[in-house]
Amino acid sequence: MFLEQIGADAGVREAFRRQAAAGSELGRVSFAVHEQFRVLVEAGECEAAVTGKLRWREALPAAGDWVAARRVDSTLALIEAVLPRRTQFSRRAAGRAVEEQVIAANIDVAAIVCGLDRDFNLRRIERYLVLVRESGAEPVIVLNKADLSSAVGAAIGAVEQIAAGARVVALSARESIEPLAALVRGRTAALLGSSGVGKSTIVNGLLGETRQPTRAVRPDDSRGRHTTTNRMLLPLPGGGAIIDNPGMRELQLWATEEALADTFEEIAALADSCRFADCTHDAEPGCAVRAGLESGAVDPARWQSYRKLQGELRYQALQEDPRAQRARKQQWKAVHKSLRLHPKYRR
Repeated sequence: MFLEQIGADAGVREAFRRQAAAGSELGRVSFAVHEQFRVLVEAGECEAAVTGKLRWREALPAAGDWVAARRVDSTLALIEAVLPRRTQFSRRAAGRAVEEQVIAANIDVAAIVCGLDRDFNLRRIERYLVLVRESGAEPVIVLNKADLSSAVGAAIGAVEQIAAGARVVALSARESIEPLAALVRGRTAALLGSSGVGKSTIVNGLLGETRQPTRAVRPDDSRGRHTTTNRMLLPLPGGGAIIDNPGMRELQLWATEEALADTFEEIAALADSCRFADCTHDAEPGCAVRAGLESGAVDPARWQSYRKLQGELRYQALQEDPRAQRARKQQWKAVHKSLRLHPKYRR
C-alpha cells in the first residue's frame, strides 16, 4: 500500500484508529505553507484545508504530519485531526513573539547539509545539532561538494570532533548521493541547511529524476539563491520520503539545555565533575570545565559556542515563563542588595 511505503506503520495506524472520526481516512501532509496544504492519501495527492476546530490550534499541520482527512471530492480533503507527532524539528519563529515554528514532523533522520566551500562552518553545525537532538530524530551531517575541496579528510575530522556521535558523510551530490541514500532508504528524512549547500541537488539524486530546480551559488561568497521556496514531502522510489526545506538564513534555538548537553557532551561531562553543583565555570574553585580549558581538553572555540547557545536558551526560557523571569529579577535584586550592604562597598 502507498501510505505504508511512506511510513504508515502499525503505530501510525493505531493512532489513526484512536483519533479519527467515522468516514475519515489516513493521510500525510506533503505541503504546508500558511493555510495552504496538500495531503497524500491512499489514492494519491490532493489539496487540503483545515477544519474550524484545527484553525484555532496553537500550531497548524506541518509537512510530515499524519492526519485524519475527510474527502470532499477527488481534488479536496478536509484535515479534521493531526495525529500525535513522534518527532518534530522546530526553531523559534522569526519576530518578537516567543513562538515555536515546526519545520518538519515525524522524521526519522535529520540531515544537516553543509557545503565544503565557503559555507563550511562548525559553529553553525553545532547550532543545527542542538535542534536536531531536541527533535528526537537521528542526526546525520552531510558534507556536500566534496569535489570542490582539497581537504575533505580534514573537514570530516573536524566535524567528527563536534558531532557527538552523529554520522558524518561526505559526498558530491552532482556525482553520487549513495552514502546518504543508504541511510534514508525506507525512512523519512528532512534536509536542513543554508541556501546553496546543494539540498535540491541531493533531493533530485534521491528521487532519481530532476524534480527540484537548482541554481548556481554566487561565485564571490558561495552563498545560494533560494530555489526551494516551500517545505514539501516527496515519496522516494523504493520506500521512504524526503522533506526538502528552503535554506534557513535565521536559525533561532527552540530547545532545552538537555539537548545542548547532548551536543556538547564533553563539556557537560566536565560540568558534572565541578566541586559546586551551581558552578558558573568562571572563577569558582574546583571548576572542572576551567581545568579542561587550561589543559587543552576543551576547545576554547567550542566553549565559546556552548556559552553563546546556553545564553540564548536561558534568555528564551525567561521570555517563555514570566514566573522564571520574575524569580531571576528577585535573585539579582538580592545580589545587588547584599553588595550595597557589604562593608567593602559602603561609603
